[in-house]
Amino acid sequence: MKKSRFVFFTLIVTMFVLTACGSGGAVSTTINVVFTEFSFTPAKFIIPAGQEITITGTNEGAVVHEFVIMKLGQTVGDNFGDEDEVNIFWEVEVDSGATVSQTFIAPTEPGEYQIVCGTAGHFIAGMVGKLIVVADE
Repeated sequence: MKKSRFVFFTLIVTMFVLTACGSGGAVSTTINVVFTEFSFTPAKFIIPAGQEITITGTNEGAVVHEFVIMKLGQTVGDNFGDEDEVNIFWEVEVDSGATVSQTFIAPTEPGEYQIVCGTAGHFIAGMVGKLIVVADE
């Protein structure tokens, strides 16, 4: 009797372990963000390094907004401009009243990345945030 319970328990544990392993693909993480004049809500995001990330952005503002992730160690100076384009890691634009979902692969290097709205005047108006990338365990 004890042996059959042990075998049954072992089979159940094995089933759960194998199910947890899945197909070995990337973990998908979804970030939901709302844009208004002139803020992101929330303004801080923590994501795992190198994983697939889906951002769903809803623009409740009256104008177009952009969600721009700068490369690690890069920040916007006094105002977001053409000179900042080469320092962009990833970006998406969301029209007024629209909701957009897009997927990208998170940076592989842990650290703090600046997020800005690239629409003219929005950065200087305070539309900034931060993306914190943590080592995938």
